[in-house]
Amino acid sequence: MSTVKDYYNLGIIGFGGMAGNHYKQLSKGNTKVKIKGVWDIDPKRLDAAREKGLKAYGSEAEIMNDPDIDIILVAATNEVHKDIAISALKNGKHVLCEKPATMTSDELTQIMEAAEKYDRVFTVDQNRRTNRDFVLMRRTVESGIIGKPYVIESRVEGSRGVPAGWRTQKEKGGGMMLDWGVHLIDQMLYMFSEKVTNVFCKMYSVNYPEVDDNLRLTMTFESGLTAHMEVSTNNFIQHPRWYVLGHDGTLQIDDWACNGKVVRCLERQDKWADEIKTVKAGPTKTMAPRTPDTVETIELSEPTDVVDNLDVVYRQMVDAIEGKAELTIKPEQALRVMRVMEAAFESAESGNAIHTDI
Repeated sequence: MSTVKDYYNLGIIGFGGMAGNHYKQLSKGNTKVKIKGVWDIDPKRLDAAREKGLKAYGSEAEIMNDPDIDIILVAATNEVHKDIAISALKNGKHVLCEKPATMTSDELTQIMEAAEKYDRVFTVDQNRRTNRDFVLMRRTVESGIIGKPYVIESRVEGSRGVPAGWRTQKEKGGGMMLDWGVHLIDQMLYMFSEKVTNVFCKMYSVNYPEVDDNLRLTMTFESGLTAHMEVSTNNFIQHPRWYVLGHDGTLQIDDWACNGKVVRCLERQDKWADEIKTVKAGPTKTMAPRTPDTVETIELSEPTDVVDNLDVVYRQMVDAIEGKAELTIKPEQALRVMRVMEAAFESAESGNAIHTDI
């Protein structure tokens, strides 16, 4: 695929909150993608598009059949992603799909087969790979400063519940696993290519009976590395965004602003004196305080060289359309994420850990 144009026209199907974010970023003109028009089943969203100077199409078929449209952004509710994406591919459009790409791995496989059949580019908006907190965590771990990691904890927490609307409806693909869990899983699978061999998940419906509004997911990788992910909408005291245990130290990143630190072990100090120390918890050897000069504290800060916006997603797509490079957000990667999520739902329903080969 080697089509090269001065710019590529984008048609958006589903002009809600996420599509609005795409509009805001693309309006800056940093990529070769320009929004031409919008289709939405809600007349109010079409009015919003007109107010922004965009073409409001009269039907889904009209936007699909517009020969000037090069790319379709699928930003409708999750349950219709598959049908819209396949229709767009059949009509000769390249497709960028909001996450999760589909409701099931079978649906996603059908889109991938259609993209191959019609020789079009299909990718997914897994934009959290360039979040600065994730990049900082990954770079710090890969630097080796805390040694080999064996536990990574990733948490996204709020206290205002699930956003109103379709995200509270199961049939439309609502719930926190499909909203935020998909991002946290993608970050881990993007960082570690080894297979996931075990998935255990507990989901809660605290305030929203149809969908999961809290979840606790633990993935075990082939090497034994454990990734623990939590998404909560009823937390009034928050945990750190990242907490990583390595053989030689501990990493903690408190928030999206990348405030955090590494405490690195300089001396094991695993020779025990005969006496038992007395601390607030009582007499103990195991939890006795460490001598300060046996560790080093390194303050962390936000990386300044990271582009953390949708430009990255669109540029990798345009490069693939023009034959300059492979996609960096590959459908096969999204398929792995979907299969982990399916195992998580199975685990939550059965109450058992699910042995996997993902």
